[in-house]
Amino acid sequence: MFVARLLSPAEIGVYSVTMVLLGFVATFRDMGAGQYLVQQKSLTEERIRATWSVQLGLGLILGLVVLIAALPMAAFYNEPRMREIMSVLALNFAITPFLAFPYAWLSRDMRFGTIATVRFIGSLAHAGCAIGLAWMGQGPISLAWANLLTTVAGIFAIWLLSPPRWPWRPTLTGISEVVSFGGKLTLTSLLNTFAGGAPELILGKIQSMLEAGLYSRALGLVTMFHRLVLDAVNAVALPYFSKQSREAKDMGTSFLLAMELITGLGWAFFTGVGILAFQAIWILYGDQWGESVEPARWLALSYAISIPAGVCYSPLIAHGASTQVLKVTSSCTVVVLVATVLGASANLVTLSQLLAVASLVSTFLWLRLTRGFIPFTSAALGKVWYKSLMLAVGAGTVPMLVVLAKGLRSPDIFQTVVISVPGGILGFLVAAWLVKHQVWAELVKLLKAKKTWTNK
Repeated sequence: MFVARLLSPAEIGVYSVTMVLLGFVATFRDMGAGQYLVQQKSLTEERIRATWSVQLGLGLILGLVVLIAALPMAAFYNEPRMREIMSVLALNFAITPFLAFPYAWLSRDMRFGTIATVRFIGSLAHAGCAIGLAWMGQGPISLAWANLLTTVAGIFAIWLLSPPRWPWRPTLTGISEVVSFGGKLTLTSLLNTFAGGAPELILGKIQSMLEAGLYSRALGLVTMFHRLVLDAVNAVALPYFSKQSREAKDMGTSFLLAMELITGLGWAFFTGVGILAFQAIWILYGDQWGESVEPARWLALSYAISIPAGVCYSPLIAHGASTQVLKVTSSCTVVVLVATVLGASANLVTLSQLLAVASLVSTFLWLRLTRGFIPFTSAALGKVWYKSLMLAVGAGTVPMLVVLAKGLRSPDIFQTVVISVPGGILGFLVAAWLVKHQVWAELVKLLKAKKTWTNK
């Protein structure tokens, strides 16, 4: 929120394009070693040391690669600031293994309280550094230094809260097993990164950094759900489903439960974003980002459609279906790339609309694959979706009425928000109660737990 007011759209575009480029490198950061550690049924000292060796070696190598690539990438985009940003982030690559390795171990042990604390400390460090340096006029490199400080803060937090006591001496023995497991996951991650970053890369090249920056802010608004909800869910989902797989439990019920919770929250969120995109962007980022509003509405639809696909990944990996996951990811990447090339050649709105179509195709492919591994019926899935759709209707009714009365871009921004947000939340809760949604059940559990804790 602060940085969007301190940096211009073009400056945000420079950083966004740089991070998309480095996102491709980041997919090779540990070759799936962290996920290998989480899902491995029988851990030995040799496997632990091999995991650490892969992460450490790749961190150092990729840091050097980023440093060497900084100059040619800056020349390709004719943007010298990219070289400075990449130089700072090269150091971040080199030290990340000292955070990623213990983080994976905490995930395997399902110590999510410690993980949450570490992430919160890192977020505070990131915000303070980014805002402070941007305020001092340092430009887009402020965000690069913030990323580096986040990793440093996370490393210190890990050692203070849960000092690692594992074998740290690198080894060559067992590395092939780790890499063999992680290779397919890494390629899958690379394809996902490419599909997600293609719009900004192509916009930055064939149009300008301004269009890339505008798209980035629209995307930033929409992906708040992923940062606030799905990142937390995914941190729990793989260890949870992996444990169920190790214990040979039926994952069908858990899959539908996860689908109901995530679509219930996600569809309601994206409905609100789609309706109040103008107000949200104006309040969060300022009036200089007005051209991001319409793309944000269509991206909200695109991400809402893709939520069911996002639920499929963790149970499939826990089930050992890495080859099939790679195949469907490849197909989805082709679909997204075609939509991106066609849309970016036109304008931001067309691009966002075609990405919504691509999400529809991708979700169909993911669900078709998942049915081959996780037992659930179309009727059961349809019931879950119906209940979640009712939550979206409940959350969107009041905001839609207010916007229709005042206009999509009404200057009465704060009045619109003050009425719409509480009304949307109330409608969401009423709908959850009426359809007996799992979100309501979880809220009741939370209130009972709080009451019990208060009485104690």
